[in-house]
Amino acid sequence: MTATPINKQPGLASHLINGILSIKPLANLAKYQARNMMIKRAENLGIPWRDTVKQLSSIDWEAEFQQIQNPQLTYPEYYRRSFHGYDKGHLCWDAAFEFEVAANAVHASLWTDAGAKGDQKLRQTYHDVVKAQLPIAPENILDLHCTVGVSTFALQKVYPQAKLTGLDFSPYYLTVARYNSQQRNAQIDWVHALPEATGLPEASFDLVSAFLLFHEMPQEGTQKIFAEAHRLLRPGGHFTFMDMNPQSEAYKKMPPYILTLLKSTEPFLDRYFALDVKQALIEAGFKAPTITQNSPRHRTVVAQK
Repeated sequence: MTATPINKQPGLASHLINGILSIKPLANLAKYQARNMMIKRAENLGIPWRDTVKQLSSIDWEAEFQQIQNPQLTYPEYYRRSFHGYDKGHLCWDAAFEFEVAANAVHASLWTDAGAKGDQKLRQTYHDVVKAQLPIAPENILDLHCTVGVSTFALQKVYPQAKLTGLDFSPYYLTVARYNSQQRNAQIDWVHALPEATGLPEASFDLVSAFLLFHEMPQEGTQKIFAEAHRLLRPGGHFTFMDMNPQSEAYKKMPPYILTLLKSTEPFLDRYFALDVKQALIEAGFKAPTITQNSPRHRTVVAQK
């Protein structure tokens, strides 16, 4: 049995915008303008976007990349889709170099007083919810979508005595994550693998955490990851994740054309919004989860094995 998707038909405004975005020159122009606006907004907030990218681009990454990459990894088609304005999605250096500054820029608008610290505040609200529901501190933690390590370092700060493993499907993210951990002298194991097929030992973690992963996955990928998280957890362990909240007023009140533009960089957003997360987790073997709104646009889900 699988979670039943909800079909939500786009309105006229969405159809018009989708038609415009289907014309590649117009789509490229919109992407270029949106990108420049984001960079300008970030730097106005004091986020050094271009300086950060310039510094990271000056490093010779080849040796580090070869050490972290698993050349035997085979990607399902959905990992090769365009995301966030990058033609190669997550599988490119641009996405890795810009990940942290882009997160800081995007999340600056979550709270009126947060500014450049919005992303940091968002991560803290997630951990506040999780920590309040975990009966004991986990000893072994898997960060299932670690990207460049920002979420992993946040976990390490909250649980400093735990053994941390950061896993991602993008070797570009992982190469930068490993570099960032060396700069921090942080002891973290980095693994290049698919989150739905990690290859890690069964029942080896007390906590599996995923930060902003599932809105970028098709439903079948999400359900496979839920099953894999259940396999990886010890009895009584917890699977926790934070992601966009389809029930938030921010999305309900968002003009259709704005939401459509957002979806143009997030190809699986419609299916994510339609997924019954609670039912899908129960079908994967978890107890009924708690779902808590932790920002104007995000929710935290806590499920126990």
